[in-house]
Amino acid sequence: MRIGILSDTHDHLSRTRRAVEILLAEGADILIHCGDLTSPDIVAVCAVRPFYFVFGNHDADQAPELRAAAAQTGSVCLEWGGIVELEGKRVGVAHGHMTVDVRRVIADRPDYLLTGHSHDKHDRMNGPIRRINPGALFRADEFTVAVLDLPEGELRFLNVE
Repeated sequence: MRIGILSDTHDHLSRTRRAVEILLAEGADILIHCGDLTSPDIVAVCAVRPFYFVFGNHDADQAPELRAAAAQTGSVCLEWGGIVELEGKRVGVAHGHMTVDVRRVIADRPDYLLTGHSHDKHDRMNGPIRRINPGALFRADEFTVAVLDLPEGELRFLNVE
């Protein structure tokens, strides 16, 4: 199973569409958004595969609309953070701007923690947890997403033109 990971799209629809096309071309089976969607239109763009997302600091005002978009598309809104179990792995997701949300997800002992917020891509170990930030599709030196092959643990960052 391959997870397409994106974050910090900030309602940039055309760039998000392109990112989703790239992730699908790379074989993403599901998509996970690490927050700062800022519009329910982003949910619709990403819901072409099973889709999970969390709220970011720019989503608070849009939370009711984002929840409604999740219900309409069959997507899963993890609110301010949560765990998704996939192929025997626990994948935690939080935007990363609130330490309390990150700590709550970490307390559930995920194998992976996917975050956004910083607009900087990274892949690092934090004790037993692999922390991944796919980068951003707004306000970044380069626009990136990532694809994670769960069985192999292989991660690739992908540029979005």
